[in-house]
Amino acid sequence: MREEDLVLGDGRTLHFYDHPPQDRATELAVFWHHGTPNIGRPPEPLFEVAAELGIRWIGIDRPGYGGSTAVSGRDVASIAADVARVADRLGIRRFAVMGHSGGGPHALACAALLPERVLAAVSVAGLAPFDAQGLDWFAGMGAFGAAALRAGVQGRAAKAYHEGLGLEFDREMFTPEDWDALAGPWAWFDSVIGPAVAQGLDGLIDDDLAYVAPWGFDCARIACPVLLVHGMRDRVVPAAHSEWLGRHCRSSELWQRPDDGHISVLNYAASSLVWLRGQVRSE
Repeated sequence: MREEDLVLGDGRTLHFYDHPPQDRATELAVFWHHGTPNIGRPPEPLFEVAAELGIRWIGIDRPGYGGSTAVSGRDVASIAADVARVADRLGIRRFAVMGHSGGGPHALACAALLPERVLAAVSVAGLAPFDAQGLDWFAGMGAFGAAALRAGVQGRAAKAYHEGLGLEFDREMFTPEDWDALAGPWAWFDSVIGPAVAQGLDGLIDDDLAYVAPWGFDCARIACPVLLVHGMRDRVVPAAHSEWLGRHCRSSELWQRPDDGHISVLNYAASSLVWLRGQVRSE
């Protein structure tokens, strides 16, 4: 996998990853949008199926993570311009997007704001907008995660204070199925969480502030095919979030996994890539 820095006109740096398939003739570029807190390295557990499908993975460290310069006050919508810049750098005109957890909203932002470039989008265990009408946003969310996001509602100072408490992660946030997945192929997360916070918590703080603020786009504007995948036992992002998105994103499909949580649902991600490849082939 190739890693590179893109220095923008405003002086900040975007760090990105590029993992092409061996057969470049019919490749499909897919931008991976990482969760909170991760770096943008594409998901290694999906490399084998991606290679079979001719998928070229591209990932970006969101501002404040890994090698990308922090941007205080960024909203979810801002990722679209960064993705377009990296795509231009790589000479990629059209592409698909896929995100997990907090990466879901960022994938949807690209679909909404880059309609001439995004072919299809996948959101796995993704959040709905904080101002989603008719959705009790915190309902079903574990206390540990809800407290972190409620701190963000109070502003940056409160959020920074909350993170500075150094609270121990509540293991009940993950289901037994999640822990099994993390002990198996999705132990990969160990390689993307540590580097995400090695230089500080700016990325995490800015992410959570963005989730509970106006996103900067309307999900109803998304015209490309959208796949929403969610575990019904998810305690990090309740399944009601994807249900709401399914009612408000045009041309969307909702796949619900009755026995999965926030991480174990990724065991189904290979099927999501097959869906994604099929949508693009039908263009």
